[in-house]
Amino acid sequence: MSRGVRFVTIALLSCASLAIAQSAPPPSSPSDRKVTYRVAPDYPELARRMNIHGVVKLEAVVRPNGTVKTTRVLGGNPVLVDAATTAVTKWKFQPGQAETTEVVQLSFEAEN
Repeated sequence: MSRGVRFVTIALLSCASLAIAQSAPPPSSPSDRKVTYRVAPDYPELARRMNIHGVVKLEAVVRPNGTVKTTRVLGGNPVLVDAATTAVTKWKFQPGQAETTEVVQLSFEAEN
């Protein structure tokens, strides 16, 4: 892949991430519910080829039954955002009395 194509791909992913983050509903009150079932994110092939690593920070709205209702990107490399979002939507939290908002961070490290 040429350098120009990589730049365009990353720029397009950045714009898409910003649009998603701006269209998210307002968060409910923050909480500290424990994760009872965690899915590790898949390391994106593009990130592997480009040796991209880092942290993605997400806000997850969690239903009273512990399932994730929605996510919102708070920060991180756009190449890693989709993998992080996909993983967190599969997570399960402790049941609670009401819908809560949880902030989670996922680390992506280059595999050797």
